[in-house]
Amino acid sequence: MSGGFPEVRPRRLRSSAAVRRLVAETTLEPRQLILPMFIREGAREPIAIKSMPGVVQHTRDTARKAIAEAAQLGLGGVMLFGVPAVKDEVGSGALDPDGILNVAIRDAVSEVGDELLVMSDLCLDEFTSHGHCGVLDSSGRVDNDATLAIYAEMGVAQASAGAHVVGPSGMMDGQVGVVRTALDAAGYLDTVILAYAVKYASAFFGPFREAVDSSLQGDRKTYQQDNANARDALREVDLDVAEGADIVMVKPALAYLDIIRQVRDHVNVPVAAYNISGEYAMVEAAAANGWIDRDAAVLETLTSIRRAGADTILTYWAADAVHLLNRR
Repeated sequence: MSGGFPEVRPRRLRSSAAVRRLVAETTLEPRQLILPMFIREGAREPIAIKSMPGVVQHTRDTARKAIAEAAQLGLGGVMLFGVPAVKDEVGSGALDPDGILNVAIRDAVSEVGDELLVMSDLCLDEFTSHGHCGVLDSSGRVDNDATLAIYAEMGVAQASAGAHVVGPSGMMDGQVGVVRTALDAAGYLDTVILAYAVKYASAFFGPFREAVDSSLQGDRKTYQQDNANARDALREVDLDVAEGADIVMVKPALAYLDIIRQVRDHVNVPVAAYNISGEYAMVEAAAANGWIDRDAAVLETLTSIRRAGADTILTYWAADAVHLLNRR
């Protein structure tokens, strides 16, 4: 204290919007955001997802329009999920060149070319009648190694359809290595692997299951990670990087900000985080009840994920966030 006043006044750097912009430590930019999208086979009009207000299962035509808008907004990419009309025990629709996901990839690439990264979810859960991320053995458990063989084919099918980035998300041991080997052998040396390296068995996935019409029986705790464990996350990341992952991802984001920070400090590859369906739904529900300022909460949420260390965020708010940023 000097003359009864503080000698250091941190509030000076908060005194106006202009000075706050000048000294902001964390940026949130369109290029850092990826929009997840659901495309439903045979849909003639978009189908609202009740638990995720504002998000829909797209038709092929509305998906193309949304992808074109994403490119115009300067987003980093779109992550495509297919919702097939028919499922079976082995998820054969995932390998079908005319299956909804591979068709949607081709549609997207024909719409935007290389102006926007077209990313595809590489997992069987949307395509299996039992809703698990892999095929089942005779005892009903997910068969890791049999699933890997399908993932390898799936990666090549998606790259052949034009995907710039494939996202192995099933949490099978060795999934990145088999996909990388298959892609390279097929000549897709430049196809990027965004590995869902850290994916927890989370209660916040609930609305996503409506979004993909999940048929899940039971849970995924035998292959997705236990939310009590942090060291396990770094082990998974190390394995995926060693197997050829170009980008690693943490999913979910908000309940795992500490994990995002640990992963960011641990590796030298880009780190993504998935701001998942339940996180989205909570904010939208609170805002709909008038309990919070929705727009401010959206930007605060995304900024917190960036501040934790994520270079890139998958978020259903991606397009909305750009409009909000432009109005600041």
